[in-house]
Amino acid sequence: MTAFFEGHRDPTVQPVPASVVEKVDAADTTLHNPQRAVISLGSNLGNRLETLQGAVDALEDTPGVRVKAVSPVYETEPWGVQPGTQPSYFNAVVVLKTTLPPSSLLERAHAVEEAFHRVREERWGARTLDVDIVAYADVVTDDPQLTLPHPRAHERAFVLAPWRDVEPEAQLPGRGAVADLLDTVTHDGVEPRKDLELRLPE
Repeated sequence: MTAFFEGHRDPTVQPVPASVVEKVDAADTTLHNPQRAVISLGSNLGNRLETLQGAVDALEDTPGVRVKAVSPVYETEPWGVQPGTQPSYFNAVVVLKTTLPPSSLLERAHAVEEAFHRVREERWGARTLDVDIVAYADVVTDDPQLTLPHPRAHERAFVLAPWRDVEPEAQLPGRGAVADLLDTVTHDGVEPRKDLELRLPE
C-alpha cells in the first residue's frame, strides 16, 4: 500500500463483496484460470503521478488481482472541453490478470477513484483520478452498467498509445489491432513523458 494510505483505513477494500473475496482468496496466490483485463488511468488534479502510482498499487492490493504490466506515462490535453479550461492529464494503461468478474472489478475501480477523492459532478469534469476498464478478456457487451470494451477506447489516443507501448500486438475486442486503431486517430495533445515512470508493485 502506498504512503497515501498510511495511517488510514483503506476505503477501497470495502466495496468488494465478501462472497467474492472468499472465492478469490484461495486462488490469489496462483490466480487459477485468471482473465486478462486492461485498465486506463488518468489524473489532472493534485499530484498526478503520485495518484496514478497509488492507483496501480491499490489495484495490486485487491484480492484476485495481479498487475502484470504498466505503460509509460502520457500527458494529454483534456477530452471534451475547451482548450485551456482544465489542467492537462497524466494517462497510463495497466494490464492485469484477475479472477474477479467484470462487475466486481468495476466496483473496485470505482472504490479506488473514491479513495483518491474522485468527484462526479459534471461530464468531462476535472478529476483527481479516472479508472476505466478498457477491456476484459474477449468480452463484448452493451450492458449499460459496464459496456465492454470501453465504448470510446478505439478513438482515444491517450488509451491506445500507452496500451500499444506495453502490448504492441494487443487487440481491442470487436475493433481490431490497437496499433492499427492508433493509426486512425489524432495524436494532437497526446505526448509521451519519458521523464516520468510508474513502477510495477513489488
